[in-house]
Amino acid sequence: MVHILVIEDDCVTQLLLKRTLEKQGYTVTVASDGKEGLAKAREIHPALIICDWIMPRMDGLEVCRQVKSMPELSTTFFILLTALDSVEDRVKGLNEGADDFLCKPIDMYEIIARIRAGLRLHQLSRDLQQQKQLLETELAEAAAYVRSILPKPLYHSELNIDMRFIPSRELGGDSFDYFWLDSQHLAIYLLDVSGHGLRASLPSLSVINLLRSQNLKETNYYQPSSVLTSLNYTFQMSDYDDKYFTIWYGVYNYKKRKLIYSTAGHPPGILLSKLHSQDVVEQKLKTPGVPVGMFSDAKYVDFSCVIPNSSSLYIFSDGIYEFEPRNGFYWGLDKFIMLLKKHQQTKERDLGRLLQYVRDWHPNFQFDDDLSIMQIDFL
Repeated sequence: MVHILVIEDDCVTQLLLKRTLEKQGYTVTVASDGKEGLAKAREIHPALIICDWIMPRMDGLEVCRQVKSMPELSTTFFILLTALDSVEDRVKGLNEGADDFLCKPIDMYEIIARIRAGLRLHQLSRDLQQQKQLLETELAEAAAYVRSILPKPLYHSELNIDMRFIPSRELGGDSFDYFWLDSQHLAIYLLDVSGHGLRASLPSLSVINLLRSQNLKETNYYQPSSVLTSLNYTFQMSDYDDKYFTIWYGVYNYKKRKLIYSTAGHPPGILLSKLHSQDVVEQKLKTPGVPVGMFSDAKYVDFSCVIPNSSSLYIFSDGIYEFEPRNGFYWGLDKFIMLLKKHQQTKERDLGRLLQYVRDWHPNFQFDDDLSIMQIDFL
């Protein structure tokens, strides 16, 4: 049964409302001032509150403000009873969260009609809130699944891999992975699907599962350009809700210390090496190629390089540097590379601390785009 709370300091009006509403089949609780009414609202969680504006101890405007600030009462429909009839007063009441107004003296036919309309809105708000909570639960479960399939850090006699993933929402379009092709060849990749959220995460998950299972037909997984060509054939954006993605894919032979790589519209991998002078030298590892899914006849090529001792390779999505920081200066790739060089010279190269520095530069301390980064240390 619908529960209505009446907060009214005038005992005659209080009694009249109680009897009228009970005849309509509602359960009615009454309170004689704002503080008592607020306490009862917390206790019974009414579907609708009828509250006088002018009362001792706490006026109706303050009751309304506090009720609307409580998550458990956020859908409660709030009607203010008032003798005040100016536009300014109504604006003030609406700003505090009031849903409707009734002017005194009260017309009982009107208040019954207003209550019925308010209860319909209350039920609609409850339904929407429940759907929102259900969706948030499902998104949280999906996000937990995404995190569960991302790889763990790798500690190997020849190289170590660390990584971070920060979605701009519960789910994101970035993903990365590594897997051994044989005892000495390691495949490494990072991709970035256009857009954010659930729509971007689905193609991302599909790529991870497809590459892990090595089920791309007629594909040489030792040849990065072959992998990108097969992905481009499989994930044409016309078939995937207009979603395309960029990717950096490489295969490292740790016996020969040789890295073969290919890119599809992705930021370059940054290879940092120390000279005898202890200066850090950078190489941008990038090949020509449009994002996967844009054009069915796109061509991809392979480049290669020999990895110097004690070097590190950083692969990342553009969300880590494409934003305008608080001081108004554009961040950009070059500034991020400078940060990577400083990071490379620290004793403990912790990606968490690196990302905290990047976050400090962001205007809202919150990334607008998905962000992922892999740090591969060649020992």
